[in-house]
Amino acid sequence: MPKKTAAPVQKLRVWWIPQVPMKAFRYDVKTVEEAKLLIDALAKYDIFQYENNVKPDFANAGGLEMFEDGEWCEWYDDEGNSIDDLMKAA
Repeated sequence: MPKKTAAPVQKLRVWWIPQVPMKAFRYDVKTVEEAKLLIDALAKYDIFQYENNVKPDFANAGGLEMFEDGEWCEWYDDEGNSIDDLMKAA
């Protein structure tokens, strides 16, 4: 009987820039669902800071990257959706 092998684990990380054009903060995640939760929390935190005069204005950006062929690149699902597309659909 052939031996079953586990599917390769996809390496994922969220990137977040709280104030463009500074460098990105990166955080490893295990799943796309975990990435969505983290991105949503970071966005809400930035809005909270703005609304409570912690920072006067901001231009943030974020996304999800995957490690593929030896380098980090933007993540897309099998249908070509980015993490932004999935966040908007939720």
